[in-house]
Amino acid sequence: MKIICIGRNYTEHIEELQNERPEHPVIFMKPDTAILLKKQPFFLPDFSEDVHHEIEVLVKINRVGKYIQKKFAHKYYDEVSLGIDFTARDLQSQLKAKGLPWEKAKAFDGSAVVGKWFSKETFGDLDNLDFRLEKNETPVQVGNTSHMLWKIDEIIEYVSQFFTLKIGDIIFTGTPAGVSKVKANDKLVGFIQEKALFSVTVK
Repeated sequence: MKIICIGRNYTEHIEELQNERPEHPVIFMKPDTAILLKKQPFFLPDFSEDVHHEIEVLVKINRVGKYIQKKFAHKYYDEVSLGIDFTARDLQSQLKAKGLPWEKAKAFDGSAVVGKWFSKETFGDLDNLDFRLEKNETPVQVGNTSHMLWKIDEIIEYVSQFFTLKIGDIIFTGTPAGVSKVKANDKLVGFIQEKALFSVTVK
């Protein structure tokens, strides 16, 4: 199982980090060891002083596919969820400045929260899906998938040019604006519409 993440997929998030708008989806990976175990807190790593939350809509691949056309992409997933891509922003900035890969800042143990999975029919139109992250009961990231530069089926088409998708693979589809630092004792709860899909405490 692999975790495929899409960066810079929401315009406002690109702007808040002062990144260049990409011509194609930005892809990076997380290993399966990045998944935060169920009911476990997120422990702040000792190698960063500035870990940010990034809320994202997730899809789980349900069949093997390569070179998937957009018109067939919907057949390759039937469940959606919500997660967090925890990012060591200070470390990422250092790596980017040197032209080095991001993995140490993005793929460390526990850096991927994966919420409860629901049938994609549960939420209606996946290209117009409201979701949000609340930190200590205050909304801090509010997004809608209609604002994606590349929608879910387009992501699957693009990613499958480079990687064979296998059953159980998870795609993180990008984060909207509002990323910020997490601190010890923060409580993070993720919602699609009004369904809570995960709750994580920071330690």
